[in-house]
Amino acid sequence: MRGVPPPLLPPMATNLELKARVESPAAAQACAGRLGASFQGVLHQRDTYFCVNKGRLKLRECTGSPAELIWYEREEDSQERWSRYDRVEVSDPAPLLHALAGACGTLAVVEKARSLYLYGRARIHLDEVAGLGSFLEFEIVEEEPAASLDVMRVLRDAFGVRDQDVVRVSYSDLIQTKMSGKSS
Repeated sequence: MRGVPPPLLPPMATNLELKARVESPAAAQACAGRLGASFQGVLHQRDTYFCVNKGRLKLRECTGSPAELIWYEREEDSQERWSRYDRVEVSDPAPLLHALAGACGTLAVVEKARSLYLYGRARIHLDEVAGLGSFLEFEIVEEEPAASLDVMRVLRDAFGVRDQDVVRVSYSDLIQTKMSGKSS
């Protein structure tokens, strides 16, 4: 309609995140307990990534929860990365998966068991990723950048995350690298 402004889209959510390899998942679980993080359970997730021109698009299916279509973009040049994202709940993922695979192509499928802990505004993930191994992720929902960076420092120190353990790419990148026969 002429003269009617388009609806305003809500601002994208933002978080600060870090991913690292973990040698001892049991030690990481104990650390989360000592920190006082609240265990939320183990989530069995299947993320199907699609080929897109900008950012990343994945359909996340999680046992016992509605599926989500998640689009995100982030810079991959630092250890601690700011990510902007949108999430849409999907009640029936099968037809959407079929349509997106046909229209965009499938980039990678990542299956994982994720132990989820909450620490204030931070999500702590202890991930067992099929074919890749054990990882630790921190996601801090951004309210104020300086506060998010402070929480990240607390988590890095508490879990003893070393620079050489940090992974600067998505699980989908690691899966693709493994499938192509290159070392990660």
